[in-house]
Amino acid sequence: MKNEMSRRNACAFIILLGFVSLFADITYEGAHSISGQYLAVLGATGTTVGIVAGLGELFGYGFRLVSGYMSDRTRKYWIFTFVGYAINLLAVPLLALAGNWPMAAGLMVLERFGKALRIPAKDAMLSYAANETGQGLRFGLHQALDQTGAVLGPLLVSYILYFQGSFQVSFALLLIPAICALGVLFVAWILFPHPEKLEITESHMHKEGFTKIYWIYILAISFVAAGYVDFPLIAFNFHKQALIPEVWVPVFFSIAMAAAGISELVCGRLFDKLGLSVLICITAIACLFAPLVFIRGFYLPLIGMVLWGIGVGTHESIMRAVIAKMIHMNKRGTAFGILNIWFGVFWFLGSALMGYLYDISIPYLIAFSVIMQLAAIPLLMIVKGFEGRSTNIPSL
Repeated sequence: MKNEMSRRNACAFIILLGFVSLFADITYEGAHSISGQYLAVLGATGTTVGIVAGLGELFGYGFRLVSGYMSDRTRKYWIFTFVGYAINLLAVPLLALAGNWPMAAGLMVLERFGKALRIPAKDAMLSYAANETGQGLRFGLHQALDQTGAVLGPLLVSYILYFQGSFQVSFALLLIPAICALGVLFVAWILFPHPEKLEITESHMHKEGFTKIYWIYILAISFVAAGYVDFPLIAFNFHKQALIPEVWVPVFFSIAMAAAGISELVCGRLFDKLGLSVLICITAIACLFAPLVFIRGFYLPLIGMVLWGIGVGTHESIMRAVIAKMIHMNKRGTAFGILNIWFGVFWFLGSALMGYLYDISIPYLIAFSVIMQLAAIPLLMIVKGFEGRSTNIPSL
């Protein structure tokens, strides 16, 4: 009876924070879907867009090491989550006031910084509930709600643009879901002030230290990050090459987010049954998005965006589930932070380089993207070889 109540509480907590993510994603993914076009309209170049996108992810992932470590040390998970969401969400409507690309770029980086502040603390809290539901299913369910917002946000922006709304109006109206997200977050805090109590049992895979396999896994994920083309650069290409009508750009992004949401739920569940084989297969398939999204036409870029979304969804859900199984609960905030700082550094370097390659040769950009993602597969296979044998993995 007690375990059943614990499972219900864990599910309720996961769903509540899932709805926080839903409203939050409406806000910042709605903004993300037009950020590349917005920078282009304000006079930025392809190299600039690549650097801005990469720098945003560098801040968005890099600072997570600090915030993860501090949240573990202080155990003030809710404070980091609240402050991070406030910065993350309120930077978006301020984009409506940006009069030039440097100001817009600064706000885009600030939005990513807010996300960096709250992600490790939120992931740590959610991981406490996940032992009662399954790590893969938990991250998949939460990310599915997250991606629902990522679908609705771009569709909302596309609707505004279709009816002669401007980019500025679109950013301003995204204040509404931002306020909704903060409201639901407050309710979650009131109902579950101590989420660490939701974790009753620990998996046998949890370790006190960071193992060699953990670092190999970090390297594999970093290769994926380096080769994954950020959407602002894809949107920039759509705009510059006039590949699709302007109003369709956020729709393409919305379709990709729908594919991401479905893959997160499905692959998260499969991960609980099949392990890392799921991540390896999706990495091999998703890398094909790169040649497709830069091809002239309508349907091939659309297929490319679906593959791009499947890759995003699978990596977002499974890469965190793997960490939650590897690391002891008292160090998960730090573990998520380490994962994210390396992910962010490689994302920044890859995005900056691909922005540069875009201005020189799109085929070079495509080759770099595919090669880097495929390079992660042998490393993931090494990690897979140690699945279920974590007690024998030497620590560094």
